[in-house]
Amino acid sequence: MQGSEGRNAGLGLALASAFAFGGSGVAAKPLIEAGLDPLQVVWLRVAGAALVMLPIALRHRGMVRQRPGLLAGFGLLAIAGCQAFYFAAISRIPVGVAILVEFLGPALLLGWVRFVQRRPVSRSAAIGVALAVGGMASVVEVWSGLAFDALGLLLAFGAACCQVSYFVLADHGSDAEDAPDPLAIISYGLLIAAAALTVVSRPWGMDWSVLTRQAALGDKNVPALLLLGWVILVSTVVAYLTGVLAVRRLSPQVAGVVACLEAVVGTVFAWVLLGEHLGLPQVAGGALVLAGAFVAQTAKPRQAAADVMAEPLLEPDPV
Repeated sequence: MQGSEGRNAGLGLALASAFAFGGSGVAAKPLIEAGLDPLQVVWLRVAGAALVMLPIALRHRGMVRQRPGLLAGFGLLAIAGCQAFYFAAISRIPVGVAILVEFLGPALLLGWVRFVQRRPVSRSAAIGVALAVGGMASVVEVWSGLAFDALGLLLAFGAACCQVSYFVLADHGSDAEDAPDPLAIISYGLLIAAAALTVVSRPWGMDWSVLTRQAALGDKNVPALLLLGWVILVSTVVAYLTGVLAVRRLSPQVAGVVACLEAVVGTVFAWVLLGEHLGLPQVAGGALVLAGAFVAQTAKPRQAAADVMAEPLLEPDPV
């Protein structure tokens, strides 16, 4: 699909993906508060999505032999690591704060390119990093010795680091003629993540009766299975699929910028549905973080770094 029609369709898909991803934390937190461990909720999410995507994986069985390292890295870091850190973080700090910390990912990616690979980045990219870091200092209120649980903030930062691996791994081999199908990468990534999380989450010891009861969504009670269904089908399967289709119709940079709305959606949902109100420093800092992420995403890398600045194959998934 080409032209303005294709671009409009791509923007609509990117918006749908951002909304789908943004609602995961709000649906998952009641399950955690109802008695499930964060890792168990992540396992339920990933395993359920892996079953839905299993037909795609079976159709691309040769991918396991062709790209084992890519699939393992994507499954363990970009999916399992990112989601496990994020869900563990929201069990200790507000959803809005956790998702804003995670959106340091684009800034961390630029820092990795500049200081680890020692490649130059553009001035506008450096400004984006500075905005994001300054905004995060306001979100956590560093002047008061951190306004939120330190471990929760550290876990959210771990999710941001895993988001960097998402950007780097998703770009791996995307320019080759035999570039792997992104849907196959997602499908096998989910299967590998589910297998790894099975070991650490030990679902056989889970209190499965929690899923048969009601869970508190703010001041209302809703069926726990309904929340789990939302997390699996909407915030994972639909979110990934619409993200893939969006990037195929838009440039990765444009889709990545639209993905910044995910942080806004997650924060607003948590505010309205969970009653997690953020103070003025968090709102102002969050605006700076998103502005920094926007600048970092749209900044053009210098020629020396053009071959290493990873562009997202899909929209970034914190969740």
